Amino acid sequence: MSQRVAMTGNEAAANALRQANPDIAAVYPITPQTELMHKFSSFVADGKVKTEVILVESEHSAMSATIGASASGARAITATAANGLALMWEVVYIAASMRLPIVMPVVNRALSGPINIHCDHSDTMGCRDSGWIQLFSENAQEAYDNVLQAFRIAEHPDVLLPTMATYDGFIISHTTETLEVLADEEVAKFVGEYKPEYGLLDPAKPITMGPLALPGFYYEQKRMQVEAMDNAREVIPQVAEEYRKLTGRGVAFLEEYLMDDAEVAILTLGSSAGTAKEATDEMRKEGAKVGMVKLRCFRPFPAQEILDAVKGVKVLGIMDRSISFGLEGGPVFNEIRSAAFDRPELLLKGYIYGLGGRDVNVGDVKGVFEDLMRVKEAGKVDSIMNYVGLREEETYPEQELVCVPKK
Repeated sequence: MSQRVAMTGNEAAANALRQANPDIAAVYPITPQTELMHKFSSFVADGKVKTEVILVESEHSAMSATIGASASGARAITATAANGLALMWEVVYIAASMRLPIVMPVVNRALSGPINIHCDHSDTMGCRDSGWIQLFSENAQEAYDNVLQAFRIAEHPDVLLPTMATYDGFIISHTTETLEVLADEEVAKFVGEYKPEYGLLDPAKPITMGPLALPGFYYEQKRMQVEAMDNAREVIPQVAEEYRKLTGRGVAFLEEYLMDDAEVAILTLGSSAGTAKEATDEMRKEGAKVGMVKLRCFRPFPAQEILDAVKGVKVLGIMDRSISFGLEGGPVFNEIRSAAFDRPELLLKGYIYGLGGRDVNVGDVKGVFEDLMRVKEAGKVDSIMNYVGLREEETYPEQELVCVPKK
């Protein structure tokens, strides 16, 4: 039976971790993730969960310890954000290569410099080809839901891949919202007990993990990871459907909003999806046939599901909260452009927004819709790379921006 509570996103994720009852948590603080593991550690100190918490000296060590615990057969977790995820870079790849079902909440934050502690998606987008499953959250409720489902997805015997459940720093992590949480016994039944087939500490099945792989074997290892990610395409909707039957909530790869007769649509992910829904409602009241698609799962990338969702759309705007330097459009835009290669009639336009925590409001998103409607009327895209909410240079002439080359 669910209970209605008020929690921040960090508290919601911490409660989900507590209810999943991991064996090991290797932790290191970094804003805006710190309060997540503070809360979880308080559960440990109060005897509300039996997890062994390992305090380490860096995020690299946190992921290394988590890998060791998971390889031994333990249910292991950690959490991080931004520069902390970057410091894990070497071992993030090792976790996926060793097929370890680690669950890691990532509180999205901009990667410096200049130093910035606020939200964008540059941290997790940098890991998009590391072999991790990636789930994005719109609000605290989805942060809770995604963390719980992450255990079932990662630990499925056909998958066995680490999974990051992400949610936007400060916007979700530090904002108190009303959400529903399941009873502990319901979560225990849903998540189940982790029973790995192999573990380094099982003398009955001795194995070697992380050995040297020369050219005769390495290639095949990577191909097996591809197969595991493909298997996740089947497992993610299965888990989502089971969770939906339990709670009445949830989608597998994406959510369609007012898309039945939409001629123009926006695709986004993270907390901005809520803003986009409000903008969609307002545009509908003004008579515009617009819709919105929220991407929940970025890895594996649901190309066919996205194309099915926008099958009646003439123009699609893709909103990226991260940027790809030296390439037109952001990461999500370029994934969709690749997926839509055989759909030349679908006009695509990319929008970069919200870098470093820059606010995006309903008016901003309505401006994107209006721009897309102009594209629809013109029948062609004028520019792929567009910026939402970017200040013009003349608005701050007194500031010498030494990092920007003069024209």
